[in-house]
Amino acid sequence: MNRLMPRREFLSLAAQGFCLLGLGSLASCGDASCRAGAHYYLKPAKMWKRLEGGAVRCLLCPNACALGRGERGACRARRNIDGELYTLVYSRIVAEHVDPIEKKPLYHFLPGSTAYSVATGGCNLSCAFCQNWQLSQADPDQLEAERITPVDICTRAKQAGSPVIAFTYNEPTVQFEYILDASAEARRRGIRSVIISNGYIMPEAGRMLARNLDAIKIDLKAFTERFYAEICGGRLSAVKDNLISLHATGKWIELVILVIPTLNDSPAEIKAMASWVRKNLSADVPMHFTRFHAMYRLQNLPPTPIATLERCREIARAEGIRYAYVGNVPGHRWENTYCHSCGAMIIRRSGFTSVTSMVRGGRCPRCGTLIPGVWA
Repeated sequence: MNRLMPRREFLSLAAQGFCLLGLGSLASCGDASCRAGAHYYLKPAKMWKRLEGGAVRCLLCPNACALGRGERGACRARRNIDGELYTLVYSRIVAEHVDPIEKKPLYHFLPGSTAYSVATGGCNLSCAFCQNWQLSQADPDQLEAERITPVDICTRAKQAGSPVIAFTYNEPTVQFEYILDASAEARRRGIRSVIISNGYIMPEAGRMLARNLDAIKIDLKAFTERFYAEICGGRLSAVKDNLISLHATGKWIELVILVIPTLNDSPAEIKAMASWVRKNLSADVPMHFTRFHAMYRLQNLPPTPIATLERCREIARAEGIRYAYVGNVPGHRWENTYCHSCGAMIIRRSGFTSVTSMVRGGRCPRCGTLIPGVWA
């Protein structure tokens, strides 16, 4: 794997990987040799318990997979090896790239900076519209990978001039043990860490994961249980529980809602979502309403009308959300940030690479109002 290879090229390579059995594949690794540490991506997992007959139950995410010997979880990244649970993706990096922090998107976190972004394979949801399905819906050992240890990732971020490491592209939850170690190492070296996540993790594990993180972006897929069950293979209630738990840690949180025509775009649903965010999290949590384009297994719907995104933003603002954005529409006025008190433009954006921040000392330069976020 070439260092800092463009993400598009990584995804192309990932798709080719489905046709090949990766070197050192765990598919042929017997329990005894795996447990002996024959593969350096293996590491004993956290968050699980033993069941009868050598089975185990994973306690990391709400899937709560019960696994017999040799079986993998729904995420494809954790496996019962000889009656114990192991992660298969410790330091297993299949994509790396330097991205603008706005691409995540994080709009109130070190605007204009870059994030050294990494991913592995696997995910604990199965969203029909996933834009990174070549990674998230793959068995990790079917993808070309490079071993990048927690120390290595910090060194590479420094070399790239990035003050932030982002765990992104696939679902970071499946890399739980690695992120715990890598984010702790990054903090020791003065590097920030963020995750770009679906939020589908048990609250206890989520709080552990957040310990050394500086920001968390959650994709709030919709605000109905039906959508989560039928389109994503999960439960909205679990994401809501985790969001409440994460917000209590004091970590900076932003939400992204991919607005899909006819599926999650009703005014009533957006109103209920924004009202819940304000009441259970904070009016200061930014909400990004982003444009859908046909992707993966959801090919029969048109792109989201821009007017729909603008309506979602207006609804969120009416419900008291101070910072609501329109996303995936380059050049739109509502990708800029405006002071919630006086209305002055305080961050101007043109796409991801042209960002001008007028925030000074975390305050609006016109009226002096404290702007929620992480600015220094």
